[in-house]
Amino acid sequence: MDSILSSNPLIVIVFTFVVLVMFLYDLVLLSKRTSSVSNKEAAIWTSIWIGLSMLFSGFIWWQSGFEKFTQFQSAYWIEQALSVDNLFVFILIFSYFKIDRVLQQKVLLLGIIGAFIFRAIFIFVGFKLIKLSYLPAFDFAGLHFSGDVDSSVDFQTNTFLRINVIITIFGIFLIFAGIKSVLKSEGNEKKDYENNLFSRILTKFFRISPKYDGAKFFTRIDKKLVATKLFLVLLIVEFTDLLFAVDSIPAIFSIAPNDPFILYSSNVFAILGLRSMFFLLSNSLDIFSKLKYGLAIILTFIGFKMLLAPILHISSSFSLSLIFGVLLASIVASFLTRNKDKVLD
Repeated sequence: MDSILSSNPLIVIVFTFVVLVMFLYDLVLLSKRTSSVSNKEAAIWTSIWIGLSMLFSGFIWWQSGFEKFTQFQSAYWIEQALSVDNLFVFILIFSYFKIDRVLQQKVLLLGIIGAFIFRAIFIFVGFKLIKLSYLPAFDFAGLHFSGDVDSSVDFQTNTFLRINVIITIFGIFLIFAGIKSVLKSEGNEKKDYENNLFSRILTKFFRISPKYDGAKFFTRIDKKLVATKLFLVLLIVEFTDLLFAVDSIPAIFSIAPNDPFILYSSNVFAILGLRSMFFLLSNSLDIFSKLKYGLAIILTFIGFKMLLAPILHISSSFSLSLIFGVLLASIVASFLTRNKDKVLD
């Protein structure tokens, strides 16, 4: 199936227009804001971004069919779920550095811009590498592994897609990531973000002031230009997002490995809603207390889907149903546990 980039430029134009208009509108609002985001406002904007994402996926369905729709939806909800896990770490970082909630908005917005750039690099470079990493055709156990890399599986003739080295590596990595997400400790709040390896490396390149200077990222001390602690926080947030992209980018490649536009557009829509979702979650950390178990199931499923791709085709509609069902179940379990804990208290 052709990539939307080459088959339907209208979708690309609509995506670019919507994202630019909404992002500029968000930027204007931020420049005028002097107060923090309330829970009500955060809930409204989170709903707006999710609603826009759903409308855009409907537009994809209208223009390019149901398969592309389910691919976008699957990639979007995977990224959204993994982003929630990411936001919890951002909350801990801001709490550790005692960042004012108004300044948190500026750091998050600039972090989103950085995420746009790095996700584009990861996705489009990854797409090119995947196209180059299919093994040559071969026979094994009476089965013929061959065919065009863009073809679909044909079980009647025992002709399958070629095995892809990078997809296989991604699959193994995601299975381990899924297991690790369940086993990891809950002790993130004990981390010393100011003295970790990344922060120490930064201090080798930048002279960083131990104090803040309002919303400035750079200030002057003794007539010398130095970075403020707010700049350090921004770089730590960007670096943290890069670490999380190591999980999320391989995961979405299982959904549409031959369509980088689906992968990037779903990522962008998920990322754009992060700022409002951050403030919604910062006062409701227990709402997603069981999310890590849902993420473990999703990552493990995607890992096996990648490994089995040469011999077993799992449809995008089935993947979407499983992803959405697991996310819903983990949220319901979080609410039930939360209510039970309140009764016990």
